Amino acid sequence: MGSANQTTGATRKARIEEMRRAELARERRNRFLVITGSVVAVAALVAGGVFVVKSQSEDDSSDAKSSSPGSAAANFVTGADGVRTWKGKLGRTHVTKRVEYPTVPPVGGDHNQVWMNCDGDVYTKAVDDMNAVHSLEHGAVWVTYNAKAPKADVAALAAKVEKTPYTLMSPDDDQADPIMLTAWGHQRTVTGASDPNVDKFFEKFVQGAQTPEPGAACTGGLSQ
Repeated sequence: MGSANQTTGATRKARIEEMRRAELARERRNRFLVITGSVVAVAALVAGGVFVVKSQSEDDSSDAKSSSPGSAAANFVTGADGVRTWKGKLGRTHVTKRVEYPTVPPVGGDHNQVWMNCDGDVYTKAVDDMNAVHSLEHGAVWVTYNAKAPKADVAALAAKVEKTPYTLMSPDDDQADPIMLTAWGHQRTVTGASDPNVDKFFEKFVQGAQTPEPGAACTGGLSQ
């Protein structure tokens, strides 16, 4: 009997030791997994941080470069007719974030999904560039002027715009020259309303070959 009890006790002790060893092994394995997971998580955070910083740095660099007047001038080719043509690729994505255009006024690029009405619309206040660029995409010619433009010329140009579908007009005090004409990827300065280049620009670029979306609406958009 004593021998049987001793055998049973030994077996129980062996089972307990085996369970203890298994528990210790399980604890070591769990500890290893926790440490490994922590290391991987930290590495991922570090890598992600580096990527974000690098991406932000590249974006900032790109924005600074695109906003530089020197780089903008380098992207224009001026023809014999005086029209400046943009050499680079112009984005056409609809975006909600602000776009910093490299030219004033802009000649194209990513823009707001809503266009400025351009069915001979004359605006007395500055319009949002992002909406006006969408109008250019539809084949509109955008007439802009600053405070140096003679009032008589502004009135005469407004009259021309009002009777010309796919055109719009607005003031822009940030532009360098008194009167400027802009189409998608093209731009020029004119001396006044009587400058023959006004009619030439309208004839060539109102719904011209440069239009990314010919026939797209110039009504039903945004208006002041």
